[in-house]
Amino acid sequence: MKKVEKVLDTVMRFLMAVAMAALVLGGTWQIVSRWILGNPSTFTDEFLRYMLIIASMLGSAYCFYRDEHLSLELVTDRVHGVAAVILQVFIELAILFFVCYVFIYGGWKLAANATNISSVMHIPMKYMYMIEPIAGVFIVVARILKYVQLLTEKKGEKA
Repeated sequence: MKKVEKVLDTVMRFLMAVAMAALVLGGTWQIVSRWILGNPSTFTDEFLRYMLIIASMLGSAYCFYRDEHLSLELVTDRVHGVAAVILQVFIELAILFFVCYVFIYGGWKLAANATNISSVMHIPMKYMYMIEPIAGVFIVVARILKYVQLLTEKKGEKA
């Protein structure tokens, strides 16, 4: 299980690093072309917008993997015992349902049915929309790894 976690961590960190490097390089090119060359690049605005979306989706998936996502602890901190376990299970099921239905299913349908093309870079938008189901799969795999880890820790404590 640790090997799968290591591979997932490496892949997600690599993809985020590529997205962030593309943002830095694209932003730098926009500055150079506008202020030094005096002829602003036409594609960088659209490119940077799409790369920011990709970096955000991959970053949110990585936050779920590291269990550092934004969560409201107002209610969960006040509940204890069996009610806390039931509430935590409900929250995890709600997360999985939302990610599976909106990110994976909805994102896949959106990408599969997309016929539009980006206005400046002229790439099919179905490729841009594919980041949603990819991030959804990363989130689901990360949550499943967390559940397996929690279950194996609990069994290890009882033994």
